[in-house]
Amino acid sequence: MLYSYKAIKDNKTEIKKIEAESEQAVLNHLKENGYFPIEIKPADRGKIHTFTFFLTRVSFNDIVDLTRQLAIMLNAGLTIVDSLEILKKQLQKESLQRIIVDIDKRIKSGETFSSALSNYPQYFPNLYISLVRSGEASGKLADILLRLSDDLEKRREFNGKLKGALIYPIIVLVAMVSVIFIMVTFVVPRLLNLYKDFNVELPFTTQILISISSFANRFWPFILVAVFTTIFLVRSYFKTKPGKYLFDSTLLKIPVVSKVIKMAALVNSTRILSILIASGVSILDSLNIIIETANNSVIQEAFKSVYKNVEKGRSLGNSLAAEGIFPPILVQMAIVGENTGHLDDSLLRLSNYFEIESEIAIKAMTTLIEPAILIMLGLGVGFIVISVITPIYNLTSSFK
Repeated sequence: MLYSYKAIKDNKTEIKKIEAESEQAVLNHLKENGYFPIEIKPADRGKIHTFTFFLTRVSFNDIVDLTRQLAIMLNAGLTIVDSLEILKKQLQKESLQRIIVDIDKRIKSGETFSSALSNYPQYFPNLYISLVRSGEASGKLADILLRLSDDLEKRREFNGKLKGALIYPIIVLVAMVSVIFIMVTFVVPRLLNLYKDFNVELPFTTQILISISSFANRFWPFILVAVFTTIFLVRSYFKTKPGKYLFDSTLLKIPVVSKVIKMAALVNSTRILSILIASGVSILDSLNIIIETANNSVIQEAFKSVYKNVEKGRSLGNSLAAEGIFPPILVQMAIVGENTGHLDDSLLRLSNYFEIESEIAIKAMTTLIEPAILIMLGLGVGFIVISVITPIYNLTSSFK
């Protein structure tokens, strides 16, 4: 948490901000450095400009780059303290620099690197800390950070592909809905007013469009409020445990989307399991981390059942087979890996296989989504055009 403090040192008043766990931690820090504290309070983040916040916040990309830099320096023979000292001088982002300064102080005061990282769970999740801890215990921290940086970079690359594939359909869909709403609410009513002066029978589609546009034109502020309120309530419900489970289970029932979600989840889980097991983390602890990092509730519940079965003494392969949600190749490779004693290699090969499958699934999904959106756009615009043009055709026919 970010705190602001006012303190005196050498007859000079200093007002600064600092990242800390609590006010007591800030107080201890000030006393250790010879300050006389006057005031300590949580920093008012609400006054930070939105644009400034996005420029200064620590992003996932920052953590990926930081991990890679640490891995390179440790493999070059530098100590963790020397590496952090270099990073403190090189980092340009102030928010990230503050974190490194604090971690460096904690290590110099006797804490381990993993313990120092645990003070920032919003940036370094349990998986990250567990791998660092295993690297410290085995004396292979440099190798562990290299594996971890590879994993984070692959995850960043995969997330980029997924976002890149979805951004075009989303933009088209939002633009389509916005244009149709503007046309129906503000443009179409003016066109349809022309028909009131003529005694001509309006087609059924035109009558429907008149009713919709009249309602939208009169109540459009309430419609917008209702839409945004509904979106807010639905999002709030989906953040609850039963709501998230309902949403995730529904996604897994949609034919094309379900494969993308499953493959994405399996890419992450198999790669993480491989790294954890290769790093000496026990299978139960590894599964526990997988449960915490799983994004889909259905898959998360499946891994919870796997954890319970493994805890009872069953093999990982048989436990995965009992769930029914995992593909046969994962079950077979897990069994082979356990029998040969190379479970980490089997899981790593599987993660590469699932990554290829996920890319194929993403391409298939976007290939189907784009025509579907165009068809919806064509039907919507076609309905409006027919409803507006048909009365004009009937009117010109009556003049003949």
